[in-house]
Amino acid sequence: MAAESPDHMTDPGKLGYSIRRHLHERFIEVLLFLSAVLSVAIMLAIIVMLVKESVVFFQHVSLWDFLTDTQWTPLFDDAHYGILPLVAGTVVSSLIALLVALPLGTIIAIYLSEFAPFTIREISKPFLELLGGIPTVVYGYFALLFVTPMLQIIFPELPGFNLLSAGLVMGIMIIPYVSSMTEDAMRAVPMNLREGSYAMGATRLQTAIRVVMPAAFSGIAAAYILGISRAVGETMVVAIAAGMQPNLTWNPMEPAATITAYIVQVSLGDLPHGSIGYQTIFAAGLTLLILTLIFNIIGHLLRKRYREIY
Repeated sequence: MAAESPDHMTDPGKLGYSIRRHLHERFIEVLLFLSAVLSVAIMLAIIVMLVKESVVFFQHVSLWDFLTDTQWTPLFDDAHYGILPLVAGTVVSSLIALLVALPLGTIIAIYLSEFAPFTIREISKPFLELLGGIPTVVYGYFALLFVTPMLQIIFPELPGFNLLSAGLVMGIMIIPYVSSMTEDAMRAVPMNLREGSYAMGATRLQTAIRVVMPAAFSGIAAAYILGISRAVGETMVVAIAAGMQPNLTWNPMEPAATITAYIVQVSLGDLPHGSIGYQTIFAAGLTLLILTLIFNIIGHLLRKRYREIY
């Protein structure tokens, strides 16, 4: 006697539903794949464009001079193409911003995740994230017209344009990114880990620092990397408050220029397309891309090592 066929093989309605569901899942799978491919393709296109234009620049300027010359005056008659002044300004302003954003953002995330009552968390988090929606040009003028005069009360010799005020305001601007992602990562930690820690006699602070944060370190590291990339790539705050003077200095009390500020300066000028001065923005952009990539690699290695420890 022949075996009975499954219901979905004999029922046309169930067979049609199975086919539609399969096609729907395949469509979603293809859509997600295309989205992933598109993001990679865009990144590769940016890299190819920067490398292609930078090759033209390095046909006129040696790579050694570009990396070792301490002057950056590509728009002057006596042109120098040393990227070090721009790199120094970028690193100093970014470090100041990260010294503000990472500790404060982490502390805020710990409070919102582990200590704040539900009502306070639901009210304060939208206001905190609202800081991320303020235009950066507003932050720039806030640094120039409010933070710098306040700092001049403490440091009378502080010039009107300086890296210190720009870095501090950049740090304030980055706090929402760090705190929000860190808080989301900590709240994703299973509650049974906290309960186990409490059962061993740990306090809420000890649980947050020694249990929750190590368990959420992957998300916290992603928040830190985003904050670093945001600081390195910031444009308007440093363009307005830091002075756009390409000085090779590691002193935050002095004016300086960053890579992004220089790119804006040249892009808004009237340099002819294809000139050596115009090509400098692509070499600077490639340097910025490599600098950001280095920070991301360091963050990835630290996260990997931290996972091995814990």
